Amino acid sequence: MERRIEDTGFRRLLMAGSAGAALVLSLATAQVAMAQDSTPAADDDAGSIVVTGSRIDRKGFDAPTPTTVVGESELRQGARPSIAQVLNDLPQFRATQSPASTVANTNSSSSAMDLRGLGVTRTLTLLNNRRFTGSSDLNTVPQGLVKRVEIVTGGASAAWGSGAIGGVVNIMLDDDLEGLTIGAQNGVSSRGDGYRYSFDGTFGTHFADGRGHFMIGAEYQNDEGILDRNSRKNVGSANLFSPTTGDHDYILVRDVNSSTTSLGGLITSGTLKGQTFNSDGTLRAFQYGSQISGSTMVGGEGVATNDEYALTNPYQRVNSYARASFEVGDATFWADGSYSRIWAKYPFYAENGTYTLSASNPYLSQSIRDQLAAAGETSIKVGRFFEDYGYRTFGYYRQNVEGAIGVDGSFADGKWRYSAYYSHGENRNMQSYDNQITGANLTAALDAVTDSSGNIVCRTALTDPTTACRPLNILGTGAASQDAIDYVFGNVARVVYTTKLDSAGASLRGDPFSTWAGPVSVAFGAEARWEEQVTNSLDATSAAKGFSRFNFSPLDGGFNVQEAFGEVAIPLLDQPFSKLDINGAARYSRYSTSGGIWSWKLGVTDRIFDNLLLRVSRSRDIRSGSLAELYTTTTTSFTTVAENGSTYSITRYGGGNANLKPEIGSTLTAGAVFTPTFLPGFNLSVDYYNIKLKDAITSLGAQDVISGCANGNTDLCSQIVRDTAGAPTTIYTTYINLAEYKTAGVDIEASYTLPLSKVSDGLGGTMRFRGLATYVDKVLINDGMTSVDRAGDVGDNVSFGTPHWRATGSINYSSQDVSVDARVRYVGGGKFNHALDIANNDIAARVYVDLGAQVNVDKFTLFANVNNLFDRDPPLTTYGAIHYDTIGRYMTVGAKVRF
Repeated sequence: MERRIEDTGFRRLLMAGSAGAALVLSLATAQVAMAQDSTPAADDDAGSIVVTGSRIDRKGFDAPTPTTVVGESELRQGARPSIAQVLNDLPQFRATQSPASTVANTNSSSSAMDLRGLGVTRTLTLLNNRRFTGSSDLNTVPQGLVKRVEIVTGGASAAWGSGAIGGVVNIMLDDDLEGLTIGAQNGVSSRGDGYRYSFDGTFGTHFADGRGHFMIGAEYQNDEGILDRNSRKNVGSANLFSPTTGDHDYILVRDVNSSTTSLGGLITSGTLKGQTFNSDGTLRAFQYGSQISGSTMVGGEGVATNDEYALTNPYQRVNSYARASFEVGDATFWADGSYSRIWAKYPFYAENGTYTLSASNPYLSQSIRDQLAAAGETSIKVGRFFEDYGYRTFGYYRQNVEGAIGVDGSFADGKWRYSAYYSHGENRNMQSYDNQITGANLTAALDAVTDSSGNIVCRTALTDPTTACRPLNILGTGAASQDAIDYVFGNVARVVYTTKLDSAGASLRGDPFSTWAGPVSVAFGAEARWEEQVTNSLDATSAAKGFSRFNFSPLDGGFNVQEAFGEVAIPLLDQPFSKLDINGAARYSRYSTSGGIWSWKLGVTDRIFDNLLLRVSRSRDIRSGSLAELYTTTTTSFTTVAENGSTYSITRYGGGNANLKPEIGSTLTAGAVFTPTFLPGFNLSVDYYNIKLKDAITSLGAQDVISGCANGNTDLCSQIVRDTAGAPTTIYTTYINLAEYKTAGVDIEASYTLPLSKVSDGLGGTMRFRGLATYVDKVLINDGMTSVDRAGDVGDNVSFGTPHWRATGSINYSSQDVSVDARVRYVGGGKFNHALDIANNDIAARVYVDLGAQVNVDKFTLFANVNNLFDRDPPLTTYGAIHYDTIGRYMTVGAKVRF
């Protein structure tokens, strides 16, 4: 059976790939008159790139802050569908939400970056050295225009401003693009699902004798997603469970279901407790699982919400970018614009809950009413999963429009260089929920009575015959009338937010004078930005908090900041045995919300005999609260928590806090780069980092609130709502300033480029070897009462959990006609959650092997990739394994044609 399914996937992939290639071929035929010779660009020489770690752009200057460059071959590996997923393969990043990792949340299919596992808000993402509204979702950037990505793996607030505590991701576009390229690709898993296809095109040309340049790029992608979580091992209804026997408080086990709800309705109180309704309204004994803990059980006929979440969410997206520039003397004036949209609508999960009915409810049979009357019971409680009325459906579209103008130039014979820009962007975010319960309507519809004519009606109809209320029968699947379903489930929750970003900046860079060791370089400038979010529309039911679960809330607010910065690089020694530089930077930022604050950096580099570069930096980095952290009214999510040996399904509400203080980070990096002259093409870097964050802005995970309360933090206890039996039902996790956050580790990077002609004159092409590894020594979270180290915690429900080790290694052979690469990705194991006593707490590491190849035939490039070649299963998980691959083996084929 498994063989047949895999063959289906391969056939679908090949058929789709053939269709995509055919489209490319037809486009090539239509455009042949425009053709011009063009060959694929070679990888950039990382040593010649002026990197993002500094504002100084003096040739040969070594920034003291560690920087990793992702070039053409890395961008191509794995045929990843977005820049974010390319970067998430690097060990310095903690994988977060992406189209392949998000499950049930309202940031569906967004892709943002998280350096150091500090959270996406502490990684500053830039496009061509400036902020942009699409930074929270890198699906907005057309991949065909990306030349390289520069990653600063240390604090960089002095250079780039707030948000750079974890580092900076700077996406650099190919602003010298020439020619036309059109491509198509298709992907599918070996199980025949997760089908994805895309089309893309780029065009660039010079004009006016080379003084002008124009470029444009666009993409369209359609990903069908994978809705069935149980199609993959270990990611269905597994959950933490408290066993009735054994030496441990909890065990991570499959097939954990609700013990208090059923599809037909489970009576959870009174003399009929444990009986469930058949579709005809009669009762039978509910089939409980082998063990029961709180509101969950192992096995049985209950339902698990985890079964209903999508494994990967479907989506469609389109994005485009255009840029025009023109040289006038020593100045280049430019303007760019971008448009992107991502949208989808798909099943979320079914409504469920426990509801109280009157013992005289006319939908109860006479025999049941007699039994309740004999027992003196006036009501019953019924736990119900409403799968028979359809899943709650989530829909969204996010539209981003942005434009910028600027100028780059020089004067004094090129000794001074300047830049200035202004940009405006708007991100419009619409979200909707269909088919969820309106609370007041449900209450009225469940209060059913018989009128004078013997008809079953809502009680309100006895006094208001014109009421829209229709009685709802929840006793048995499929028993309700469509009118009643429409009345209770018919309203739509809908909201539209618009986020606006205006930013402007100007800088001047140059070498004002020289010392005995060389030119002193300076850079200084000013920047300002205005951020605002407004609620364009909000449905009336959400505004009144009328839905049973998801009520959208208004988010209105804004702030502005004005900044001035300066940087200097001073050479102290220029001898063959030592080239010593000192680098310092400072920035003053004044926020309308929190006042003025300083950030700074001090660094030293020493290049010894041109073989060894020693570098060390110390920085003070800052981050002000984001719009969401400051002004969000309410967010809603669902999860499971463990307490006192039992597990509970709870609702988690989050929200903003306008009184947040800025975070202050202290970052130390120290390392060395070995580039031996006796082995050209070899590079080895080892860097230590240590980040301490005070007043960290965060929203704690639900389990962290439970654990912190148990450890004596009364402030956290006040955020828990409990039922009459003391069980947690609701947890509030608004944004707060925590006491302290610390992380430390080591980055290792090695690369070697070997032209095979050096091995033998008869050999052609180039071999490239690259390895990256990150060891995370600690991730300490201090809530003011306790300090918990999350390094080595890799469970999906652990806030800030990070593997100790992550690594990637790749081998690539490339020539004019062929390129072949193999990559190994290693994700370390650890504990699911070391703070809990779990019987099977240990999670083993995973190793993934990826293969790729491309062939160039004249103007055509054909390529194929296989990710997770050996189809490694993820570890057992309760919700969604963000660190590990849950999709399994995935194949992609595609083609490009160049003119």
